[in-house]
Amino acid sequence: MDDTAAGYVPGPRALFGQAELRRMMHPRSVAVVGASETAGSFGRRTIENLDIGFPGRILPVNPRYREMFGRPCYASLEDLPEPPDCVILTVPREHVEPLVERAAAIGAGGVMLYSSGYAEVGRPERVAAQRRLAEIAARTGLRILGPNCAGIANLTLPAGLTFMPKFFEMRRVCGPVGLVSQSGALGYVVLQAMERGIGFSHYLTAGNSCDVDVCDLVNYLVEEERTRVIACMLEGVRDGARLLGAAEAALRAGKPLVVYKLGGSEISRQTAMSHTGTLVGADEAYRAALRRAGAVIVDHWEEVLETANLFARAGRPRCPGVGVMAPSGGAAVMAADEAERVGLPLPPPQPQTSARLEAVIPEFGSSANPSDITAESVKDVTMYGTCIRAFAEDPGYGAVVVPMMSVHLPGAVERAHYMAKLAPELPVPLCVVWLNEWLQGPGSEIYDGCEDLPTFRTMARCIAALARWNAYHAGRAELLRDDAPAAAAPGAAAAARAVLAAAPPGRTLGERLSKEVLAAYGIPVTREVLARDVEAAVAAAREIGFPVALKADSPDIPHKTEAGVIRLGIGDEAALRAAHAAILAAAARVPGARVEGVLVQQMARPGAEMMVGARLDAQFGPLITCGFGGVAVEVTRDVATALAPVGAREARAMIASLRGYRLLTGYRNLPAADIGALAEIVGRLSLLARDLAGEIEEIDVNPVILGPGGALAVDALVVRRAAAGAP
Repeated sequence: MDDTAAGYVPGPRALFGQAELRRMMHPRSVAVVGASETAGSFGRRTIENLDIGFPGRILPVNPRYREMFGRPCYASLEDLPEPPDCVILTVPREHVEPLVERAAAIGAGGVMLYSSGYAEVGRPERVAAQRRLAEIAARTGLRILGPNCAGIANLTLPAGLTFMPKFFEMRRVCGPVGLVSQSGALGYVVLQAMERGIGFSHYLTAGNSCDVDVCDLVNYLVEEERTRVIACMLEGVRDGARLLGAAEAALRAGKPLVVYKLGGSEISRQTAMSHTGTLVGADEAYRAALRRAGAVIVDHWEEVLETANLFARAGRPRCPGVGVMAPSGGAAVMAADEAERVGLPLPPPQPQTSARLEAVIPEFGSSANPSDITAESVKDVTMYGTCIRAFAEDPGYGAVVVPMMSVHLPGAVERAHYMAKLAPELPVPLCVVWLNEWLQGPGSEIYDGCEDLPTFRTMARCIAALARWNAYHAGRAELLRDDAPAAAAPGAAAAARAVLAAAPPGRTLGERLSKEVLAAYGIPVTREVLARDVEAAVAAAREIGFPVALKADSPDIPHKTEAGVIRLGIGDEAALRAAHAAILAAAARVPGARVEGVLVQQMARPGAEMMVGARLDAQFGPLITCGFGGVAVEVTRDVATALAPVGAREARAMIASLRGYRLLTGYRNLPAADIGALAEIVGRLSLLARDLAGEIEEIDVNPVILGPGGALAVDALVVRRAAAGAP
């Protein structure tokens, strides 16, 4: 459990990497304090897990023993013959703090703490105990992993610096995937894929992260030469900037970072004043940050390893198209369904490819893509090779997918050996989908253990992983290229702050003042007049020109439609007087609502109702969101979120990612909307959110009317940030 939930938040710091962590993570000597011969004890498990294959020195520490497992046992850390690179404490919590001090004093490289019962339990004295450990690390330079962690496994040594049971009996396979997990047990479940022949470079767990955290562990693997892909399972981080830094380092190094984020929070949704705050919770913030840094986000735990393996085994795509060759028509249709769902292109084969396929596929099969080579393929394994080579040598395909259907001896094993031999000879990756419910039937271990064959247990996960593979490599260059937003006009921030001063911290500005904040940053807003009485409203309407809109201007009524304090399309003076009276009556029914007056506004020309907003996130700072708006915004939830500020390219990409995007591009008889104008509003609002992040909590601009000739902010809400220490 990450200790942010318990209220422990240390100050920001730089990322640790090889220079700070290598002694602990790649040790030549390991001291196990609390080493024991008692069956099942963490001390014994750690010795057993180290004792198989570790090339360095194992130094048991326990004053009750002189010898343990055939090697000297030392009474204390001070009695050791050398400063150990890594000290593992397998002792109860009450003994930990002085031992950490002593480990620092003897010059140890780092300490791993198994002990639990710190900040994760939420008690103030336990939070304080964890804080003291962090202070020792900061003061002495001793690196600490944990507390409440399961340790690590470095398969490149190999070394099992962990208490996880029976690691020493597990098949150990070194491979290119580094695994980082806050949860030791969840990470260990993934690591057990070594029993299937899948290799890892490291298994690193963070626990409570009083010092070394998930961000450091990712950064360590970025700098570790044996790791090509990093798989990360996290619940949360204290410092979003450090997570961004680690992810961006992985992007620059060309090491795909595959992330599964657990634990979406609803707290921000429950406390939000605006539509923006309701739509953009903690999970969306993490996703926005990870997308900005080029991480590969997976939605389900089961996708983590298969996606990481694809990236590790497949290299770069030659092109986005994928060919599917199935021994079953049903499997071919399944692949087509999944590809359409995620937008993975399955182009038809080139004529020469079709001719090669037709030469071997029975007439009741299909040489299209997906191809049905029929059950006749079971009779002759070389038929697989002929068809796979035809797809792989077609320039329109960057990968070939082959589902494995029936499993039987000896044919399934013969086919697996044949495919494993064929895969490295192909110019594109060959992906196997093991569709059989006999999950580890004959031949499965050959596919799993072949470094040239990405293997999947479902068609959906295979197709989704290929789509992510294409997207990562297509987008990496764009992400590395600067997309800085245009600077705000001189004096914009000062002008916006002058308007904000009208509302105390923690309070909401009325619509008129909220729009003045937007206008300071060049965001187009409706022409309007604040009328204090009905006669002033009539005069304003004559000046603006009928038809007009009428709204109560109140900082205490954030959602006007629900409160009944808005009237649109008022065409004459009589209708205006009636609407004015109705609005004031409705506002009076809102308990405690302060009404500054009634806003008389120009009616916007017809167009699509969009929304743009911003929210301050505790980990990542200001976030910007845009999407389809109106009164149903929280029902449709067709929005995109990014870190602020955003450049023009990213703003357009956000808009293009919306499900309803085609409605803006001239769909059927509708005119194409001015998407550039909406993108400009997104960029300008993101600058406002960044520049005034210390003063603004939420911004909601809904609706923005988007038409062929531009975009206009029709309504807005700005919430000032509460003063430090205020609820």
